[in-house]
Amino acid sequence: MKKWTRWQDWAAIVVGLYAVLATTWTTHAGASASLMIIFGGLLVIAGLVNLAMPGMQTMEWAQAVVAALLFISPWIGSYTGASGAAWTSWITGAIAVIVTAAAIKPSMAEHHHHRTVPLQ
Repeated sequence: MKKWTRWQDWAAIVVGLYAVLATTWTTHAGASASLMIIFGGLLVIAGLVNLAMPGMQTMEWAQAVVAALLFISPWIGSYTGASGAAWTSWITGAIAVIVTAAAIKPSMAEHHHHRTVPLQ
């Protein structure tokens, strides 16, 4: 896997960045702004790490967990009633879960390939 080329990680970065920036134009309630900034920012960081160091399974799974947390954050942060913030979290979280799930299998294959290739 080449560095900086996986579309899945770029997509995770874009939706994470969108979640962070959406706090400027959505109506907030509860902990919506802080959770969107935290989980969106963590998605951006995880995506950048995955782009820079492809094949790190643990980082792929960490990205999946952060994406899932972004998706469930309206219930965690009590902001399901703030429709703009809630829908932003649900949509960006769902997209991030889907693209991360698409990236996990290739990452596992890359990791397995590096473990089975004998050193010369």
